[in-house]
Amino acid sequence: MARRAWIVAAAVSAALAAGCGGPSRPLFTGAEGFPAPVPVPVDLAGAGDPYFPTYGNGGYDVATYDLKIRYEPATDRLTGVATVTATAKTDLAKFHLDLHGLTVDKVTVDGAAATSARDGDELVITPAAPVASGKQFVTVVSYGGVPKAITAPDLGVTGFLTTHDGAFTLGEPESATTWFPVNDHPRDKALYSIELTVPGDLEAISNGLLDGKSTKDGWTSWKWRVTSPMAPYLATFVIGDYRVVEGTHKGKPVLTAVAETLPKGKIDEAMASTTEIVDFLERYFGPYPFDAYGGIVIDDERVRYALETQTRPVYSDAFWSRGANTIVVAHELAHQWFGDSVSVDAWQHIWLNEGFATYAQWLWGEKLGVSTVQEEFDSRYEDPGSRIWDIAPGAPGADNIFSGSVYERGGMTLHALRKQVGDEKFFEILKTWAAEQRDGNATTDEFIAHAERVSGQQLDTLFQKWLFEVGRPAQ
Repeated sequence: MARRAWIVAAAVSAALAAGCGGPSRPLFTGAEGFPAPVPVPVDLAGAGDPYFPTYGNGGYDVATYDLKIRYEPATDRLTGVATVTATAKTDLAKFHLDLHGLTVDKVTVDGAAATSARDGDELVITPAAPVASGKQFVTVVSYGGVPKAITAPDLGVTGFLTTHDGAFTLGEPESATTWFPVNDHPRDKALYSIELTVPGDLEAISNGLLDGKSTKDGWTSWKWRVTSPMAPYLATFVIGDYRVVEGTHKGKPVLTAVAETLPKGKIDEAMASTTEIVDFLERYFGPYPFDAYGGIVIDDERVRYALETQTRPVYSDAFWSRGANTIVVAHELAHQWFGDSVSVDAWQHIWLNEGFATYAQWLWGEKLGVSTVQEEFDSRYEDPGSRIWDIAPGAPGADNIFSGSVYERGGMTLHALRKQVGDEKFFEILKTWAAEQRDGNATTDEFIAHAERVSGQQLDTLFQKWLFEVGRPAQ
């Protein structure tokens, strides 16, 4: 588990975190001549991620999660029923879901009682009869308890976090396990319906479209629907006292929420800029990929980062106290294309998320007149002692997936590409990449091949030195 360390600007940007070490060459096949991949076996208890072998599960693909969750802030108790519809990729005498801390009361598979056992955060389910390869099956898990956050040494807490008036869920590369049973890897994206039942005086805000609210006996159920495939770590909710603003933009709903404990003013103004920034980014990335817009600002000292939770990014109020204003909004909204719609196939490819979002914040900063993209590039390149040169962003290693190199040198890689292929081809590369990979998962290899195809140039040398080698590349 790692906490997401976003790179925020002092004016436009300054690295928050840079690690050290990491491999100096790719761990996977790049363009021609790159080293061959190291095979990683896939079993029922892992999705086969080279950096996090136990994340996710093998043997099936989830199509939908239908979550019904009731939360009582007074006792911190959550009760839930998760209906998981999936298709078996192989014959399954048993299968795994990921679940952290909560207690399972009952499991059924296709309506028949199933047995379950826990092995750490693995929920091992044995159906009454094996599930045949290619068959769609429905698993219903009833569960509950007091949720527990995930703690990593030197990285803080993420996942389910309680507050004085409610709770919220947030984290990368994992967080979903703290509030529902899940195949917790970006490779298994799914559709979601999320019903949150909370005390009637509180808001309960999640991803996607609000399908309505109903109140009974002092409790209100908020029904949310996610209509584009979503990686599990992008699922979120906040429960508490928020000032909510709703509207529409280009026929799609807009919903922003700011914790009532935060003063009105520039935070609300930054949230109001959401659709303006999306419209700006569409010029470079193509049509916005989802059917809802929004954002949430929380007030919690434990969270000093922002996260691109799908359709509704969550921001720490810390960014506004540092003066970042709409720069961070541009970063997280760019992720709606790069990270959310086009998701990583494995965590080693995370520069495809963070480098692209960093480049978007530079574009927005240029639009605001703060600094040009070239100036952002030059200010970093002219510091040969920077720690961003210590890590190869295309193969940072599991401990450095949120390093400054992944963000800043990732963005610089894109600018180096832009300078080599020219503006017209560069932005064609970005738009067609977002369109062709929409709702899917992607690798660095695929991006390199795509850039070469669109530009008509051979780009191995450029990507090798910018993504896979330690040290400052020669220009």
